[in-house]
Amino acid sequence: MSTHGRISEIDLDPRSGMGRFERFLTLWVALAIIIGIGIGRFLPAVPETLDRFTYAEVSIPVAILIWAMIFPMMAQIDFASVVGIRRQPKGLVVTTTVNWLVKPFTMFAIAWFFLLFVFRPFIPEDLGREYLAGAILLGAAPCTAMVFVWSYLTRGDAAYTLVQVAVNDLIMLFAFAPIVMLLLGLSDIAVPWDTVALSVVLFIVIPLVVGSLTRMILIKRRGLEWFNSVFMKRIRMVTPAGLILTLVLLFAFQGQRILDNPLHILLIAVPLTIQTFLIFFIAYGWAKLWGIPHRVAAPGAMIGASNFFELAVAAAISLFGLHSGAALATVVGVLVEVPIMLVLVRIANRTRHAFPDADPHAASEPPGKR
Repeated sequence: MSTHGRISEIDLDPRSGMGRFERFLTLWVALAIIIGIGIGRFLPAVPETLDRFTYAEVSIPVAILIWAMIFPMMAQIDFASVVGIRRQPKGLVVTTTVNWLVKPFTMFAIAWFFLLFVFRPFIPEDLGREYLAGAILLGAAPCTAMVFVWSYLTRGDAAYTLVQVAVNDLIMLFAFAPIVMLLLGLSDIAVPWDTVALSVVLFIVIPLVVGSLTRMILIKRRGLEWFNSVFMKRIRMVTPAGLILTLVLLFAFQGQRILDNPLHILLIAVPLTIQTFLIFFIAYGWAKLWGIPHRVAAPGAMIGASNFFELAVAAAISLFGLHSGAALATVVGVLVEVPIMLVLVRIANRTRHAFPDADPHAASEPPGKR
């Protein structure tokens, strides 16, 4: 998604305020599931061949696809915007506290309770722990790109949303690996520290550095206007293409497991859904009690409620493999996120009047509907 006030004119369908791909993300993911399972079942030579191209337990084809879908997001982040914290420090306190001191641990607790206790009759313990690992990876990665969509739909402050995303990305560089290792350890899931560190370098540090350098060089040579309206518009389909192709490949490897355990998809979705609503209302309610304007509160709550699922999918594949339950759990996160977040957008718009910056004459629908 684009930065600052250019979000709506670059990436979003003016009829709905949301890009075509984002509006139908759940449909595309469902189609990727069907195609991937079909390839795995009827063309098994395809995943078997691709599985041979690995280095240090990392699938090279998947790594390329993951870099493709993460790079455009990283190129959008203007870390110079972090100075905007002075405009509304309370909003950033809420966002960072909920995202890093609350969200990972509530995700762990809720997922552990359901996947290893409530659903024990339906999910073998070993597989349940793999699903728990995927949930932990989702919980440790707050959203980046899609937040700009949710911010637009709730009439959020685009510039301040950028500040929130930039700060969370900076924190993610240092906090993601320790939190993941801590919670995986509490779950009795053994993962070498160097494997987690490699995942962070591959799927956070490298895309972030390359994206930042690309942004800096292109803006210096061609200007910010060209970067936002031409370059970002040209590469905007790289992320969805990379995501869908990654999911097709993932489900080509996961196909038999899904066919054997279709109920597991629904069971994994239960704790992920509960977690999403819980984190939203914690952040949103805190912002309301603290008197934070709605244009800051709504996007801030959305950042924690949604996930950087591209990173979670990448880390799950890197740490546990394409065949793992952890990878499957992160993909379920992709499947359920958009419908849930659209519900939260509606809730945020309907409760706008309760915040100090409410416009009594404003409609309750998002901007694209007015």
